[in-house]
Amino acid sequence: MSKIALVTGANQGLGFALVEGLARRLGPGDVVYLTGRDADRVAAAHERVTGARAEVRTRLLDVRDGDAVAALARELHTGHGGVDVVLSNHYLRTVPEDTPAEVIGPYVDANNLGTTRMLRAFLPVLRPGGRYIVVSSALGRLRRLPPELHPRFDAAGTLEEIDATMLAWRDAVLSGEAAGEGWPEFVNIPSKVGQVAAVRVLARQRRTEDLANGRLLVATCPGMIDTASSRPWFDMTGAQTPQEAAVALLDLALDPGLDPAFYGELVQFGKVLPWP
Repeated sequence: MSKIALVTGANQGLGFALVEGLARRLGPGDVVYLTGRDADRVAAAHERVTGARAEVRTRLLDVRDGDAVAALARELHTGHGGVDVVLSNHYLRTVPEDTPAEVIGPYVDANNLGTTRMLRAFLPVLRPGGRYIVVSSALGRLRRLPPELHPRFDAAGTLEEIDATMLAWRDAVLSGEAAGEGWPEFVNIPSKVGQVAAVRVLARQRRTEDLANGRLLVATCPGMIDTASSRPWFDMTGAQTPQEAAVALLDLALDPGLDPAFYGELVQFGKVLPWP
């Protein structure tokens, strides 16, 4: 059976490197979907793909549009019987000059609610042996938040509860109450914690069935990457190129061996990063 892969946020940076890497490592008859929310950028990215053995197809996808996410999942289920690899890589960037209250609405909508929309739509069509990978960050460990905020994530039992926590954080930023509640000023930290927490919630629900069917659900930290999103925030000395960073993620997505210890965890370079 042909393998079907999908990458969100794929028109540049790590997302593009993941598409190109998948297209080179998969074979004829396999299909890689390159997705993004801007038609011109998606088309231009498709033209830049080189060395592909698998077919690369493009789709417009804005993860802030729940109907569009669900429709694409239905399309892949109807056309291919499901999907084998999902790399949930989308990211709405911010820069240090941004005022958090002015960007927090679309930021949470894309990076957090977009992540849970993808999980809801595509996990049900992940075929046996499939890999669902949420690209997150080492900042997504619960230890990055003060202890008083930990129960908001650890006690959550559903994606709806995780979404509610992220929306409550958004509202606290908008009202100016976030610092008083203990939320860090750097919005990337709560957002990444929310992504990893969403994976952990679903992993508790799905672990037995998924492992029995060879599926892997995991969050990953690709390490420091020299991209337009990272440069305004961090010193890029020693940072990886997107192509270098893609290697470990592609290995995780395509290695037929399944390490049960990775399931539901945050993984970086083949090691589980502790959550608590």
